[in-house]
Amino acid sequence: MDKWQKVFETDTGIRAEIVKGVLIEHEIGAIVLNKKESVYQINGTYQVMVAPEHALRAINIIKNEISF
Repeated sequence: MDKWQKVFETDTGIRAEIVKGVLIEHEIGAIVLNKKESVYQINGTYQVMVAPEHALRAINIIKNEISF
């Protein structure tokens, strides 16, 4: 995970998956990293990660094409 960069963070898994899906549609490989506490799933966040060379483009797509 050291070579991946966080481009989006949320406390809702479905939002993270939506962002991941949009990035994949734009041919940007993305993964969702679950940083929630494993037992109760109440503390923590979900992070959408991409390769550093795609980070700027991914951030622009998220900012301009996705609204919740």
